[in-house]
Amino acid sequence: MSNDNRVRIALGAAVGLLPVVYPLFFRGPFPLHVMIMTFMFATLAVAWNIMGGFAGMFSFGQAAFFGIGAYTSSYLLVAHGVSPWLGLVAGGVVAAIVAAAIGYPCSNLRAHYFAIASIAFAEIVRTHFNNWKLIGAAEGLTIPMMQGGLAVFQFNDSKVPYYYIGLVFLLIALAVSWWVAHSRMGYYFRAIKESHELAMVLGISFVRWRLVAIMIAAFISAAAGTLYAQYILYLDPESVLILGISVQVVLIAMLGGAGSVVGPALGALILVPLSEITRVKLGYKGTGIDMMIYGALITLISVYQPKGVWGLLTGRIGRSTPRPTVPPESGEDVHAKKAAAEGGA
Repeated sequence: MSNDNRVRIALGAAVGLLPVVYPLFFRGPFPLHVMIMTFMFATLAVAWNIMGGFAGMFSFGQAAFFGIGAYTSSYLLVAHGVSPWLGLVAGGVVAAIVAAAIGYPCSNLRAHYFAIASIAFAEIVRTHFNNWKLIGAAEGLTIPMMQGGLAVFQFNDSKVPYYYIGLVFLLIALAVSWWVAHSRMGYYFRAIKESHELAMVLGISFVRWRLVAIMIAAFISAAAGTLYAQYILYLDPESVLILGISVQVVLIAMLGGAGSVVGPALGALILVPLSEITRVKLGYKGTGIDMMIYGALITLISVYQPKGVWGLLTGRIGRSTPRPTVPPESGEDVHAKKAAAEGGA
């Protein structure tokens, strides 16, 4: 093994170890909160990337799936005492079914038409939840405090368990994304993204596979919604179903590198702490500043590196990797090759 490979393995191990040991060095509520939000938005961005980055379905409706998951698990817990873990699965299934029901009539829409349809869908869901009295309508839904523990998905004494659960959620989402990207399904998604006509010529049912992509993304987003609900213990349509969440998820994925496995998580690691720190340090005076910074970063990335931060990093690593040099040929070698070519002719 070369020294370069050893250095890369060591750096990879160190980077992988950092999230595990982070709570040992940063035990304050705010540093833990920042990372919990980072993991949550990274999970949402990875989910969006499966449908947006791989399959080319540029959606602004991710907040609808996020909110459906949060409300489903919370309502089942409050009204029927169902475990939040079972509610997480139920919320994911409900979100996937809704995604299929909405995605099928919109499956033939492309580019900005699909984006507009996704915004309309998200606004319909938000308006409906605002007037749905069963789940508290505009007043929202409060999750009661219980004796903390993993079984009830509540931890009253520390944010550390939420931190590690958020990290596990993100790792699972990344594993699913990696599996999709390297499976036959991922090749189908990329073919559909390039051209519907090409996909049809190859015998790929773009309607079916686009539905699969949106259902996977919806399930993972709903799971992130349950994490948020159990962490905050209060929900209302204006906190989990607003368009701003969907826009933020898209910006994170695009900045990090849509179409790559790790890129969306990297984008969250940059943008979410920036947003949280701006909000805390500047208060109401900082309203909108984080989005202005988002816009500036996205503009720079779009102009100079369309593949995002991940593309920038991998490009530099590729350029810095020494390439094997071919020794110059001697005059005898050149004459020998020339003679062989003439003899073969």
